[in-house]
Amino acid sequence: MPKADKASEPAPAQAPLATYRAKRTKGRTPEPIPAAQPATRSRRGARPTFVIQEHHASALHWDFRLEHDGVLASWALPKGLPVTPDQNHLAVHVEDHPLEYGKFEGTIPAGEYGGGTVSIWDHGTYDLEKWRDKEVMVVLHGTRATGRYVLFPTNGNNWMIHRMDPAPEGFEAPPDTLAPMLASPGELPDGDSRWAYEFKWDGIRALVWSDGGRARALSRNGNDITAAFPELRQVGAAMGSHQVVLDGELVVFDDENHPSFSRLSKRIHLASPRDVERAAKRDPASLIVFDLLHLDGRSTLGDTYDERRRQLEGLGLGGEAWAVTPSFVDVSGAAVLKTAVELGMEGVVAKRRTSTYRPGVRSNEWVKVKAERTQEAVIGGWTEGNGSRHETFGALLLGIPSSSAKGKLSFIGKVGTGFSDDARARLLDDLRPLVRATSPFDEALSNATIGAPATWVRPAVVGEVRFSAWTPDGRLRHPAWRGVRSDKSPKEVTRES
Repeated sequence: MPKADKASEPAPAQAPLATYRAKRTKGRTPEPIPAAQPATRSRRGARPTFVIQEHHASALHWDFRLEHDGVLASWALPKGLPVTPDQNHLAVHVEDHPLEYGKFEGTIPAGEYGGGTVSIWDHGTYDLEKWRDKEVMVVLHGTRATGRYVLFPTNGNNWMIHRMDPAPEGFEAPPDTLAPMLASPGELPDGDSRWAYEFKWDGIRALVWSDGGRARALSRNGNDITAAFPELRQVGAAMGSHQVVLDGELVVFDDENHPSFSRLSKRIHLASPRDVERAAKRDPASLIVFDLLHLDGRSTLGDTYDERRRQLEGLGLGGEAWAVTPSFVDVSGAAVLKTAVELGMEGVVAKRRTSTYRPGVRSNEWVKVKAERTQEAVIGGWTEGNGSRHETFGALLLGIPSSSAKGKLSFIGKVGTGFSDDARARLLDDLRPLVRATSPFDEALSNATIGAPATWVRPAVVGEVRFSAWTPDGRLRHPAWRGVRSDKSPKEVTRES
């Protein structure tokens, strides 16, 4: 195999493409590397061209290139073009590129300068209004990029790009926060074409904002959980320039590829970035997407379920860290539930196909049916442990918000099984700062009722158990611990089953 030739023979430092050629070796990259090109003005009589290339390199960015004086003057935009004049975006001035680069698409090999995949995001022509050392003002005429923009330097190679025109007609910025729409427990609607059926995933509900290749996630109760799930970086990169708000579930799978809430719960409390990264490698999380709330400057909240679903599927989502949950229509809900049980899923959610998305509302137009009985509960205390558990606890005392005594809990039982040693230790760390002298329950609980002396806590921590049935007096029968629900607040807990 012949040796790769260097892109250029020695060229004068003042050659317009000297820096470009010095960074690339012919034969090692598919990028165009033309012969030494003299500095010339753009083609007379022709409107100059621009190109924006989406570049999935070590960090996703967009390369903005303007034809000028025989080359493509270039800037790297980490977040792409701003859509509104409300904010400026960083634009890093990089070396001039040859005009041939305006048609380049392909993969630059790893290890080469700019290694990664390049695709054309938009191209067109532009009107030049100003070109000075400290100000470049253009009017873009592309398919996706239109309007007046100005670039100006701020510090060295760091420039900013600002949209001077108002946002495109009809553009609506996504809200900074949203509360997810909630399903009501109920009977499974069956044999009715007005309903669609989705699997119920055993994870943590998450709303995910992606803009300019960066993803941000909020839990059901509005906490920012982005740092806890570095896998979301892949989601942002895959979404590229799309500005979206997605509704979904963060899930960790076990060795049999079944959703495992216990493995997921181990990741919730990690604080150290190093521990988070290690946990992500050991128990990687996936984002299972089931709804689209905003797309490229337009709210979809008022669209029907079918309309939102069509737009969601049109995005072509899917990758190592995320997928769109299947939606079953014109089929038996009972058959979908049976399949869910066989796959080890938590159950089924039936959604009326004409339903709009109502943030923060628990709606009867979404109905959840669980494959097994589970119940969220507020921890009100613990009992002393015996034997090997004498340094931790014997059982947790559980309740749901009382309907008769404000601020109190109605006792629904205790749970002493389903804990790993690590889970017991973490729970005690969370509960000890909450210890108080009085019981938070609305009834007196004697040692005879709960089996051992109790330590009471402020009712602030929510957990989840699985159980076999309710007793006639409203107690959980055979409960087993599933994990802490840090995405839920005590006031949200209700009797579900």
